Amino acid sequence: MRRQHLVRLLTAHRPGDALEAEHRAALLRLSEAPGEPFARDHFVPGHFTASAFVLSPDERDLLLILHAKLGLWLQPGGHVDPDDVDILAAARREVAEETGITDLHPLPGFPALVDVDVHTIPARKGDPTHQHFDVRVLWRAGTRDLAAGSDALSARWVPLTDVADAGSDDSVLRAVRKIRAWGCR
Repeated sequence: MRRQHLVRLLTAHRPGDALEAEHRAALLRLSEAPGEPFARDHFVPGHFTASAFVLSPDERDLLLILHAKLGLWLQPGGHVDPDDVDILAAARREVAEETGITDLHPLPGFPALVDVDVHTIPARKGDPTHQHFDVRVLWRAGTRDLAAGSDALSARWVPLTDVADAGSDDSVLRAVRKIRAWGCR
């Protein structure tokens, strides 16, 4: 069920550039891999993760967390848990765990997936070097109230126009360019 749902989302997703098209192709290949590619111990080549780009209620600001392990301001997200019925449920749970926000809504007229990314995770705590195949959704929060939790050292709203100066990475900036091109401020 999770695989089929993810394949439908990935098939409908239109990459924003050649790099993201390569990422999308890699995610589709992983969806056909044997074993359980949603499990955090699926290391060859890696496993799916879920994250969310969350806009403020007025759609002017983006929710970013200071990631405890990476020291970067990133979108909330993480591993898919066995109880998550699909990738959207995993992303929703991660936003709640890392920011306390549970009031999330799709943006009418916008695709569910905003971006996909594949990035390498270095070996640590007994886990080998592997890849995260990140599926990134777009939502609007119903509130600006937040509280950092789990993997987040801090959480904050950053104006979309200022994300480039927030201490993030290129994959976040790629998604923000798309969000802004779609008409969000």
